[in-house]
Formats: sequence, C-alpha cells, structure tokens
Amino acid sequence: MADDRVTSDVGTESASDDKPLRRRRGGLSERALARLFVAPSLLLMAGVALFPVVYAFVLSLYDYTRRQRTGFAGLENYADALADDRFWDSLWFTLLFTATSVAAEFLIGLGFALIMNQAFRGRGVTRAAILIPWVIPTVIAAQMWFFMFNVTPGFINTVFNLGNFNWLGQQGWATFAVIFADVWKTAPFVALLLLAGLQTIPSEMYESGLVDGAGALQRLWYITLPLLRPSILVALLFRTVEALRVYDLPQVMTGGAFDTESLSILVQQFVVRTPDPGYGAALSTISFVIILAIGMIFVSLLGRALVLERTTER
Repeated sequence: MADDRVTSDVGTESASDDKPLRRRRGGLSERALARLFVAPSLLLMAGVALFPVVYAFVLSLYDYTRRQRTGFAGLENYADALADDRFWDSLWFTLLFTATSVAAEFLIGLGFALIMNQAFRGRGVTRAAILIPWVIPTVIAAQMWFFMFNVTPGFINTVFNLGNFNWLGQQGWATFAVIFADVWKTAPFVALLLLAGLQTIPSEMYESGLVDGAGALQRLWYITLPLLRPSILVALLFRTVEALRVYDLPQVMTGGAFDTESLSILVQQFVVRTPDPGYGAALSTISFVIILAIGMIFVSLLGRALVLERTTER
C-alpha cells in the first residue's frame, strides 16, 4: 500500500510538472504561442496574395476611356463580359484545352512514371531524356512547335508527306496543335510528380499481390492507383490550374486566331493592347473566380484522400 501511495504521489508530481511545459508565460499554450509567432507571416502572405485580386475588383467597378477613369459603373463591366460572345468562345477553348491536355498528360505521365520507377540498366539516362521537354522554356517550345506545324518549313508535313497542309490556319487543327504542344511540354512534369508518389508505395504491397496471384493490371488497379491517389490529385491540381491560365502557347503558335483565344489572351487584349482597365479587370476577376472554384474542388478532394489514407494506415 505504501508503495502504491508513493507511486501515485510521484505520478501526481510528474503530471503537475508537465503543466508548466504545456503552459507558457501569460497562460498561452505551446500551440497558441506557435500560432502567434506564425500569424505575422501568414498575414503578410495573405496581404500579398489578396491585394491584386481586391485591386482588380475595384478597377472592374469603374468605366474607362482608354486609361482615364470616367465614372462608376457598378457591375456593368461584368454584364458586358457575360453578354460578349468572345468571352464565351475563349472560355470554351480554355475549358476544352484544360480537359483534353490534362487528361492526356495524366495518362502519358503515368506511363512515364511507371517506366522510370522500374529498376533497369540506363534508368538515369531514361529519366533525364523523359524530363528534357519539361526543362525547355514554354515560349521556346511553343516557337519550336510553331515551326514544326507551320507550312514552311513544315517538318511534320514533310515527315508524314502531307504536302502544304495548314495545321495552324484551320479551326480544330489549330486547337489540336496547341494541345499537342502542351502535352509534349508538360507530361514529364506530371510523370515527375507521380514518380515521387510511386516511390512511397512499400514494395511489400506488390509482393503480397504476387503471392495472391494478382497480375500486372490487377496490381496497377488495386494497389498502385489507390495508393497513388494523393499524388494524382496533386498533379491534376497543378496542371489544371496552370492550364486554365494558359497564355504563351496559343499566343506564340496562333496568336489566338482560329478559336484558340484563351481567357488570359482575352484579358491581355483589354489590359495592354486596347486598354480598357475596367473591362479587362472584370474579365480577370471572372477568370480568377473560375480558377479558384476548380482549385478548391481539387483541394477538397485531396484533403479527403489524405484523410482516407491516414485512416487506412491506422
């Protein structure tokens, strides 16, 4: 009994000793103190990120003649944008470009990642070769594909013996050329993100699948893809947001002609070329809202995937 009392007394003392460690001066816990120290940095980052958005929204509420403010317009610029066929055409191209290019980049990137994850002689050289397109600056890659798809010198027409086929001068084919160039440029980036996820999957999972008699496709479907879900969502998030903001590829390759004008090109038209800051700011704000909404959907899906992964591990 005496030993039990001594033990309980020691336990009480140790518990009481722990309280000062959890409580700091002024009654703040370690977590609250950490939040207090981080708050200035978070506020500064939020201010830097939100200032351009708020400033663009304020600009969109005014009428401009060239660059001179002429009066308060309210939501008139937004109404004009939503009633403009050019806006809907650019939105359609942007969404088509995003959906098609991201889907193709994911499938090709997954294949590249599976190849780079294998152990074979010359794997380092193979990885470097696959990643080369991603390293090339986008403007340079766009100029290169412009020359390849162009009638003169027409490298693609020469290789496939297509004569003077005008890839960049026809609706549909111009869109295909821009999407093709984007997939070639950024599929290696998706592969790199997926490769990082593949390397976190324990080899014991595949060994168990082999013991159970699972084939290659079954291991891919029931082991690789479920465990790779967080990395897939991260890759899709990055590429979707980037594709929705596409500017340089269609600008260099087609100049936005033949139904290849993206939202970013349209915004640049009214901000730089034919200045109308109010209308351009309204277009910019609408683009921001669309990108933010789609990004939040991916972030929500990513959060659920991470929670599911932690629950499975437990």
